[in-house]
Amino acid sequence: MVKPIKLSEANADFFDRVYQVVRLIPRGRATSYGAIAAYLGTKSGSRMVGWAMNAAHSQEGVPAQRVVNRNGMLTGKMHFQTPTHMEELLKMDGVEVVDDRIVNWKEVFWDPLNELEIG
Repeated sequence: MVKPIKLSEANADFFDRVYQVVRLIPRGRATSYGAIAAYLGTKSGSRMVGWAMNAAHSQEGVPAQRVVNRNGMLTGKMHFQTPTHMEELLKMDGVEVVDDRIVNWKEVFWDPLNELEIG
């Protein structure tokens, strides 16, 4: 387990809070839109997290490839430079992907509710 980190609340903007969480996902791990939404207190806000991730490419240092759907599927791959870029970035992170799905999803899954302090 990673040492808990408290998120800054200096900027309560939802997208910025999503990016704060995503920046904390370690290499070799990934999480889901819903896990981020639950951590941020908007359990039904996974679609909003998806919108934030679609816009993340304009943000510096946001490893958007590490956020996938609840089954480990690369559903956001169409928002990357090429259809294979998300998978390539995950593989560079040490995450195995086959047929647009993260292999060993349960082991790779990073749950911010367990890894971070509630901010």
